[in-house]
Amino acid sequence: MTTHAAEDRRPMLDGTVLRVLIAVSACHLMNDMLQALLPAMYPLLQNNFALSFGQIGLITLTYQLVASILQPVIGHFADRRPIPYSLAVGMGFTLVGLIALSFAGGFLTVLLAAALIGAGSSVFHPEASRVARMASGGRHGFAQSLFQVGGSCGSAIGPLVAAAVIYTHGQGSVAWFAAIAFVGIAVLSVVGVWYSRHRRPRGVGRAAQGLERHALAPKQAWLALGVLLALIFSKFFYTASISSYYTFYLIHKFGVSAEAAAIYLFIFLGAGAAGTFIGGPIGDRIGRKYVIWGSILGVLPFTLALPYADFTWTIVLSIPIGFIISSAFAAIVVYGQELLPGRIGLVAGLFFGLAFGIGGIGAGVLGELADATSIEFVFEVCSYLPAIGLLAVFLPNLDTAVQRRAAKAVGD
Repeated sequence: MTTHAAEDRRPMLDGTVLRVLIAVSACHLMNDMLQALLPAMYPLLQNNFALSFGQIGLITLTYQLVASILQPVIGHFADRRPIPYSLAVGMGFTLVGLIALSFAGGFLTVLLAAALIGAGSSVFHPEASRVARMASGGRHGFAQSLFQVGGSCGSAIGPLVAAAVIYTHGQGSVAWFAAIAFVGIAVLSVVGVWYSRHRRPRGVGRAAQGLERHALAPKQAWLALGVLLALIFSKFFYTASISSYYTFYLIHKFGVSAEAAAIYLFIFLGAGAAGTFIGGPIGDRIGRKYVIWGSILGVLPFTLALPYADFTWTIVLSIPIGFIISSAFAAIVVYGQELLPGRIGLVAGLFFGLAFGIGGIGAGVLGELADATSIEFVFEVCSYLPAIGLLAVFLPNLDTAVQRRAAKAVGD
């Protein structure tokens, strides 16, 4: 093993740093599990308040647009002035939103709760992504995947929790999950202490920080960033059709119960969690561009087949769809951070925020489309979205020193 490889690997072998990375991933699981309770409850909320599909879409739109608008702003601000204890504050917003949701007596209160939960995401994700990068030891794809897989697992667990607890004990049982939020706040407070001690002083230049550089002109870098944003649109607009309406699709088309539909949603989201974890390390080894290309475009044959499948094949097809389409996001985030060195928070906030915003807009648009046509037609239209993955051909190969050393460390 070379000296450089040993130096790059040493931080990942440091127990303290690895524990920080695992802690952030675990809190991401808690955060996203709590937030996933909201869409998992849609059939219950629809029954309690006689909501239309358009109103269901508006709930998602409110939640995700709040997160979308605030995340890039918070990420940009944190690039200039890091805010270590904002992680615990973000979980606090989620806690208040859950309590409001449990006591909601009408549609407007549900919208308020959704906004608070969205605010929690907007504060948590940019700084948590920064901490994951700080604790990566140069293996940025691995660290980003480990961080994101926590969120994917949480999103997958949410529907199961809703089926097991909330559908059994009613809307008020959402307040029981305040205990999980309190645990998250405690853990993130400790992570905030580590972050505060290890953040770089203000004014330290990019070269002194050892941030990766590339040979692209600024215009090329921003053009590549635009391609990434288009790919995120493709991924998350399609994902919105699944996460927000898959349960309704199964109930309406195949007559399954709400509880069973929540379990099948868990299967899809669980496959997505597995794909999330695989994408980052593979990107460290073969390059981010190829993971992005294969993930978004590779899912197209499966999405095209899904609307015409019977019940069994619908469930079977949902597994590769979830796995393949989710493998790109860690690679997209790291690729974007390498495009714009020194703007880690801005890129993380922009990409996570856009993911929420596109999902929210998608949910709202698709809800109205479902009311006007049918839920089956929505899935037929969305099946073509991954074709936007063809734009990945315009992404340049970033041959940075960090990527070369990370690939060497993984291979040794």
